[in-house]
Amino acid sequence: MTERFARIGRGTSPVPVAAASAAMPEGATSVTLAQDLAGHFQAHPQVEGQVLRMLVDTGATLCAFTREDAARAGIRVAERDFTVRIGTANGTVLAAPVRVREMRLGGITVRDVEGVVLPSGRLGTSLLGMSFLRRLRGFEVASGRLTLRG
Repeated sequence: MTERFARIGRGTSPVPVAAASAAMPEGATSVTLAQDLAGHFQAHPQVEGQVLRMLVDTGATLCAFTREDAARAGIRVAERDFTVRIGTANGTVLAAPVRVREMRLGGITVRDVEGVVLPSGRLGTSLLGMSFLRRLRGFEVASGRLTLRG
């Protein structure tokens, strides 16, 4: 396998990003998350049907799962699967590439989401990264709220 590099967790504080369009198409769904006391946005998506706690991170190229969260969602990885070198805020680590069949957040569903599983102890909270967010119609941060539009 060719070595790939991705940024995971480059600054865990979300960056305000303007959405492509302010108007919502008919039938579109939106989800609004409130900023926590640390200034982060936490989401609780269903990953393969299992609810996980994830930190929204626009600085993460991919969704990144703790090994424990991945196992809870039925995403199994073996030691030999840790083949992709990932640059994190805490240095470089080998991760296991995965493709999640379905992630749901409120009424928003995204299928075939690229992600990685990090070894135990290398990630405190799973990250909802750009491999999910860029598949939305848009998202924006305003007045301590993150609105995702599916």
